[in-house]
Amino acid sequence: MDVRHDKEAQEFDAEIEGHRAELQYRLSDGVMTIVHTGVPEEIGGRGVAAELTRVALETARANGWKVVPACAYAEAFMRRHREYADLLR
Repeated sequence: MDVRHDKEAQEFDAEIEGHRAELQYRLSDGVMTIVHTGVPEEIGGRGVAAELTRVALETARANGWKVVPACAYAEAFMRRHREYADLLR
């Protein structure tokens, strides 16, 4: 899965079978607040949201950012994947 990062738009996205999934965030003072993760029904259940979130968290780690998972999916993902606990603000 090819996940793209648009720094200006502050989002990660992936296109699969003509459907676009996205993770939107806001960056302020070294804190990435994940505000929305959206995956169309047509491509749901394939781990797309998980991959978007994983790439976003790895990007935060590489940049030294802390993370606030403001959307329910990102919050649940970070609870399940304790390897990202060090990123929590």
